[in-house]
Amino acid sequence: MIRVLVADDQEIVRTGLSIMLNTQPGIEVIAEAADGRQAVELARRMRPDVCLFDIRMPGIDGIEATRQLAGPAVTDPLAVVVITTFDLDEYVYSALRAGARGFLLKDAGTELLAQAVRAAANGDALIAPSITTRLLKAFAHSAPAASPPQPIDPLTEREEEVLALVARGRTNNEIAAELYITLSTVKTHITSLMGKLGARNRVEVVIWAYETKRTGL
Repeated sequence: MIRVLVADDQEIVRTGLSIMLNTQPGIEVIAEAADGRQAVELARRMRPDVCLFDIRMPGIDGIEATRQLAGPAVTDPLAVVVITTFDLDEYVYSALRAGARGFLLKDAGTELLAQAVRAAANGDALIAPSITTRLLKAFAHSAPAASPPQPIDPLTEREEEVLALVARGRTNNEIAAELYITLSTVKTHITSLMGKLGARNRVEVVIWAYETKRTGL
């Protein structure tokens, strides 16, 4: 059972998200929070499998809450999916840099919401398809001035191909079909990429790909 914490400052939205998730097999909402500070406190105490955070919340917003629970400085990060009404590229970039494993709009629907929660729980990432196509611009405009770290070992040609497809939002199954390789081989390549790049999860692999312009676009 995937245990989820939902945080949104609007009660009707929290209730709606909780109802949607609780109807999905294998998913259970264990707590709700009305602001970012409460969300961080509950998350640290209850250790949910996935945190679902709105961006605009009083006190501590969803991005700062994500950074405190899943950011680069966190030793034992939690899985966070950010969900918002606002389709703004700066939010996408900030959320992913803060450690989020997914980014959805509130009109995504139950199926996509459940997919994002399951992906985050499994260590993968799911970003709304309408947003994925614009990530290149967001990262190009917002990337830090410092040069991204170089891989520990050079990437192989196949790893470069897998990296580009991961950055474009392809799932493991889609990558396997496009490259005519097995699903287990895809997973092996992604694990190798994470090791070479010092990435903790799939999102950090995507960030590195965009910052180094390795998306193949």
